Formats: sequence, structure tokens, C-alpha cells
Amino acid sequence: METIGGFAIWFGVIGRFWPVWLGLAIIMGLSYAFKNRLGLYGQLYDSGVGIAGLAIVLFWILTAMFADSIAPFDPIEQFGLLKRKPPGVIEPGSGIPFFFGADNLGRDLFSRMVQGSKFVLTIAPAATLVAFMVGITLGLPAGYFGGRIDTVLTFLANLVLAFPVILLFYLLVTPGVRETPIPTTMAAVFFIFPVIMFATLFKTGYGARPVLFWTLMAFTAVIGGWLYLGLVFNRDPLGIVGLDPNELNIFAAVVFASSPGVFRIVRGLTMDIKTRDYVAAAQTRGEGPWYIMLWEVLPNARGPLIVDGCLRIGYTTILLGTLGFFGLGLSPESPDWGSMINQTRGFIRLVPTIVLPQTIALASLVLGLNLLADGLREQSLKD
Repeated sequence: METIGGFAIWFGVIGRFWPVWLGLAIIMGLSYAFKNRLGLYGQLYDSGVGIAGLAIVLFWILTAMFADSIAPFDPIEQFGLLKRKPPGVIEPGSGIPFFFGADNLGRDLFSRMVQGSKFVLTIAPAATLVAFMVGITLGLPAGYFGGRIDTVLTFLANLVLAFPVILLFYLLVTPGVRETPIPTTMAAVFFIFPVIMFATLFKTGYGARPVLFWTLMAFTAVIGGWLYLGLVFNRDPLGIVGLDPNELNIFAAVVFASSPGVFRIVRGLTMDIKTRDYVAAAQTRGEGPWYIMLWEVLPNARGPLIVDGCLRIGYTTILLGTLGFFGLGLSPESPDWGSMINQTRGFIRLVPTIVLPQTIALASLVLGLNLLADGLREQSLKD
């Protein structure tokens, strides 16, 4: 069977990623040119670690965006004659090479790796964002008011954190739970927190300006209701937003496990920041507690929260890979990196490279997120 050599493989791979290279050049070039106007993001370009992390993360974001153009084959298409073939083997029908070889079912590993980035870069950041909304909404009053509110919420957070993460996820994502109302109920509760947070934010900040306030509230109700119906109940009337049962289950489990950690960080920051002079000045002006929490405390806690957000997306990426490896992720035919590692690991002796693409993809994304977090931490400490 016809194959291509090592240099042809790498030149072919580099060529397939041309939309990514073009996007990277445009984004990073313009960002560097206007870095003095871009705040903390622009300061990343003064840090070698930050630039490296940002480049890796942007690479995978753009890969997920252009995955359909980059991948030469359908990720679930099987070619029986190419099972477990090494990198560079050419598919006879199209004449297109399998750059990274084929898996045990004859599916193109390169295409599956590229398409798998869409799942990771959709679930991990979105679930982390919702977890932050939940943690912020509960952590601010716990740290600001203290007393019984703090005691109850901290106890509940510690209760969740006391469970081993893998065991907790196994209980939440196991197939038996998918058939119960538990995932939908959890998602219905979690997805209401962003709506509550934005409504409170607009009420405290723009309540004295009725026209602007009600405009923002109407916008929040329409967009929030649309996303709520699509994400929780898969009933988006436009057919744009939706999660299948497996994705919803994973999403709810990630938010449930991540929120207590965010809560503890926000609570600790709030307890420290509420003693600052500008908070006392806001209290002297007669500002309400929620105004102070959302417009005085939260903006001054953004540095540590942004850094933690990058790290937490990395942890979530590893967690999604772990779930997929144990068969608790998406359906088996889906190009989930963890599932791919699990499905191909038994054939390492026959084809040593069969497990490398998805493993390197997972490791490189987490490395990029960690480097980006280090760059953000480095720059935030200078402020």
C-alpha cells in the first residue's frame, strides 16, 4: 500500500493548518501593534511565557473553529483496508494520506484529533464560565456578609470538595444517571445563576437610569431565555444552541465539581477586599451591599480570578480526557481525545504512534493554558 515519507507528512500537516497560521498571524500581529491599548491582554506580549501560552491556546481555538476545513475526512468514516496503518498511508479512493495513520477501526487519526478539539474547546471553557458564575454569585455574599450565610454555603462547598473527584464524576456521569432527571435538574439550577448575576449587576449599576436598565433587562431576558431553553432542554427555536444528553450530563457534572473551588476563592478574596478603603468609601456614600460586591469588590478581584480561570480550564480539559478514557465521555464513535486514547492504547505494540496524536493534543492544550496562566499571573503582579 502506497505511503509518504516523514518530511511529506509534516509538510502536509502544516499545509492543512493554513487557516490557523493565517489567523494566528492576524490576531497576534494586530494585538502586538495595539498592545498598549489592550490592558492585561496586551501586557501578555511583554512576557515570553505569556506569548507562548497564548499562541498555543489560540492555535487550538482556531483549529476548533476551522476543524471542518482542516480535517480531510469525516471523523467517524471507517476504511476497512487501513486499520491500524502507520502514519503516511494513502487512502486509495481519494489519494489523500492519513497523516497520523489510522485507528483500530480504520478512521483517520488526524481528522479525529482535529475534530476532537471542538468538543474540548466548547465544553471546558463554557462549563468553567458557568462554574465561575455560580461560584461568584454565592462566594460574594458569603465573604461579604459572613455569619450564617457564610457558614451554610461554606459547609455545602466543603461537602462537595470532600468527595474524590473521579468518584464524584463516575457517580454523576455513569450511564444509569443519564436516564434520570438529575442532569437536567442540575443544569436547570446552574444555568439560572448567570441570568441572576447579570440581572443583579444591571439593577445595582443602572437602576437609576430606567430606560437603559429596562433595555438591558429585556436583552438579558431574551438572550438568557434563549440559551436556557437550548442548553437545558435542547429546545432552541432557532436550532443553533443545544446539548445532547451526554454533553449535558458532562457539562452539569463539571459545573457541580468546579463551583465549590471557585466559591472558596471568591469568598477569600471578598473577605480581604471588603476591608479596603474604597469599599468603606462606597459604604459611606450609602451604596447597597450588592452594588459594593459587584462594582467594587468583584472588579478588584479580577486578576486572581482570570488566572484561576485559565488553570481551571486546563484542569477541566484533563478531566474530560479522563472521563473519555474511562468510557464516561461522549458516545464511543465521537472524536473525544480521552476516548481516542482508550480505544488505541491496546495497539501500541503493533503501531507505536497510534496513541500519540490525541495524547500530544491534550497535553499541548493544557500546557498552553498553564503557560498563559503563568503569564497572566506575572503581569497582574506588576499592577
